[in-house]
Amino acid sequence: MYSYAGAAGMTVAQAGAEERAAFIRRTYAHLAGAVAAFVGLESVLLKSALAPIMLHFIAGNQYGWLMILGAFILTGWMARGLAANVASQAAQYVGLAVYVVAEAVIFVPILYIAVYYSSPGLLPNAALLTGALFAGLTMTAFTTRRDYSSLGGFLMIGGFVALGLIVCGVVFGFDLGLGFSVAMVALAGAAILYDTSKLIHRYSTDQHVAASLELFASVALLFWYVLRILMRLSRR
Repeated sequence: MYSYAGAAGMTVAQAGAEERAAFIRRTYAHLAGAVAAFVGLESVLLKSALAPIMLHFIAGNQYGWLMILGAFILTGWMARGLAANVASQAAQYVGLAVYVVAEAVIFVPILYIAVYYSSPGLLPNAALLTGALFAGLTMTAFTTRRDYSSLGGFLMIGGFVALGLIVCGVVFGFDLGLGFSVAMVALAGAAILYDTSKLIHRYSTDQHVAASLELFASVALLFWYVLRILMRLSRR
């Protein structure tokens, strides 16, 4: 998780009710815009030559997926740094845009398989299930008003463990299986609770772009593993 400690501005918790509500509206409006941009980019990329090129690269290179994942992690780290730059709103938007593009690119192989080699209803079902889970978790965070910052350590450790398992799976050639995807859905759900809680307790009122990026990242992670679960179940 990228650290936003030391960011300038009044925290959302300290702001008045009207300003707090405006911050939340801006954050979710930017999240909706990021999701819409992601969908639009995917509709273009899936019809381009990128999808078969990426699939061929992954299939023909044992470490191809790790190379793509490594590039995504580095790009995501850079994008989060830009989005956390409270001194420049332009940099914040560049960070969000870079992250959305990076997510769109890394999703190309799995979405290509889901669209062209899976049942027609699989992708819409994955999107609906992801949306329902996100809505439920968001409602939980807002209605309980709990500070879920204690999840930060769990998410960091869980993220490193998951990355280690992914690397081992590629290097030693074993399938992580359905259980891993279910665990990752739980991890993504915890990340959504954590990120939503930060809207109220941790962010400053001028960090709506950074907040929307973190929420988008968590939703994308949730969607990825929900899609993987449905794809695996559809093959049984």
